[in-house]
Amino acid sequence: MSEICNMKILTFLVSFLFFVNTTFCQNDNAMEKTIYQFKVKDIDENTFDFESLKGKKIMIVNTASKCGLTPQYKELQKLYDRYKSSGFVIVGFPANNFLWQEPGSNKQIADFCEKNYGVTFPMMAKISVKGSDMHAIYKFLTQASKNGYKSSNVSWNFQKYLIGRDGRLEKIIAPRTSPMSQEVLSWVTEEIMAVN
Repeated sequence: MSEICNMKILTFLVSFLFFVNTTFCQNDNAMEKTIYQFKVKDIDENTFDFESLKGKKIMIVNTASKCGLTPQYKELQKLYDRYKSSGFVIVGFPANNFLWQEPGSNKQIADFCEKNYGVTFPMMAKISVKGSDMHAIYKFLTQASKNGYKSSNVSWNFQKYLIGRDGRLEKIIAPRTSPMSQEVLSWVTEEIMAVN
């Protein structure tokens, strides 16, 4: 009789452990394919948790202060102002990967963005977006095996990665394409109405 009880208990335990392991693995795998797995440093060296952006549409863009495309900051801010109240956010990552066009410190970059373009969208600490020292978040953005969507190369400053409300990569926009282009606006407004 005790052998039968022991077998039932053992069977229950094995089933329970299988259920727990499967559940946690599925959750981990689901999280791995979303932007929500990342915590980074913002431009003031505070921790920025992407999980805090759950349910929002997100544009991630690598920026530079001394680039021919630097005036896109103005359009990025305009886009952010127009849609920030409707579940849209822009996250900027300064990077010095292209012809040393972002040589400044985080403080210098923050001052430049505020003084010249009135930037109020979240800016992160300077990182590398390509090469051997590529930041983990850009490995996610550029590798299909990590993002579940598409592989890409960051070709220049101001390349835009568009993340859906579920935290998954949905679209990649070329650096020269304006943040206020129809392609970007159509994506942003698919589910939301402009405030202005």
